[in-house]
Amino acid sequence: MRVLSSTEVAKRFGAVAQLVQTEPVSVQSHGRTQMVMISPAEYDRLKRLDRQAYSTANLPAALREAIANAEPSAQSAAFNDEVDG
Repeated sequence: MRVLSSTEVAKRFGAVAQLVQTEPVSVQSHGRTQMVMISPAEYDRLKRLDRQAYSTANLPAALREAIANAEPSAQSAAFNDEVDG
């Protein structure tokens, strides 16, 4: 991912607009990332992934493994009295 300053993006917006068609661009101000610019095609691809749903029988192996190996967060201990009986 290319990293550019916000000043550079402002000065070279046309060139940056072309660059994001081939790779994401991280825009930084004062050394901190303020945004990431991506192409419309990449945005659409990511939005499609947001909406992807699986039946439990068709979960990808990596997702099944991630679920099987998941550990509860420390905050979840506050609800143990609701299931302990």
